[in-house]
Amino acid sequence: MTSVLEFRGVNASYDGAVVLQDVTFAIDDGETVGLVGRNGAGKSTALLSVYAVPTVTGDIAIDGKIISGRRYEPAALGVCLVPQGKRILPNLTVTENLHLGRAAKRSGIWNIDTVFDLFPNLARGAKRSGIALSGGEQQMLAIGRALMANPRLLMLDEPTEGLAPVIIDQLVEALRKVQSGGTSLLLVEQRIGMIQQLATRYLALRKGLLVSEGGISDLDKRDVQEMIAL
Repeated sequence: MTSVLEFRGVNASYDGAVVLQDVTFAIDDGETVGLVGRNGAGKSTALLSVYAVPTVTGDIAIDGKIISGRRYEPAALGVCLVPQGKRILPNLTVTENLHLGRAAKRSGIWNIDTVFDLFPNLARGAKRSGIALSGGEQQMLAIGRALMANPRLLMLDEPTEGLAPVIIDQLVEALRKVQSGGTSLLLVEQRIGMIQQLATRYLALRKGLLVSEGGISDLDKRDVQEMIAL
C-alpha cells in the first residue's frame, strides 16, 4: 500500500536552527494519527515542512511522489492544512472564505452544500464576514475551507486551542464524519483526550526527534507519558 504522506529522514530548520532531526513516518489512506509532544517539540514544524515553510532536507512524498517544495503542490495532490490560528480572511464572508479552498481544483464530495451540512452554524451565517464569527465558528470555517479542496489527508494544527468544551465536542463529531468519508487525518493537539477519541495510533516528538510511536491505547501507559513528557 502506498502511503498518502511519508517522511523519509526529514530535517527542518529556520535560519540554521534545527527543529526536526531525521524524522521518518508514514500516514496511510483512511487512518487518523495523532502527533503529540510538548510545546516546542517540532509538531507544527512537521506539518509546515510539507509546504517547505522551514528549510527541509530529506524526502517528503505524497502518494509515493516526492514533492518538490512548491507550496501549492501538496494541496493539488490532496494534502491540506488547517493551520494554528485559523488564518481565515476577516473581511470576506463565510461563503467567500470557503470558495478559496477550491483553488486546488480537486473533485470530490466536499462543496458548499456538504460543508454547510457538516457545520450548520456556517450555513446560518453564510453572508457574515469572518471577523463577525466566534472563535468556534472561525475554526469550523478554517476546517470547511480545507475540506473544499477535497483532501485525501487533512492535517490539523491545534484545532481546539481557546475553544469551549461544547465546541470541541462539535468538532470531534464533525471530524468523525470527515473520517467516515475516507479522509485521513494527522492531528496535532495538546488535548490527548481528543486524539484518543479520533486516532488509532500516535507519533511522538521530543526536541525534534521521533521518540515513540504506537497504538493509541499506549498513550495511557506511564512509561510512554514519561518518555514524551505529556
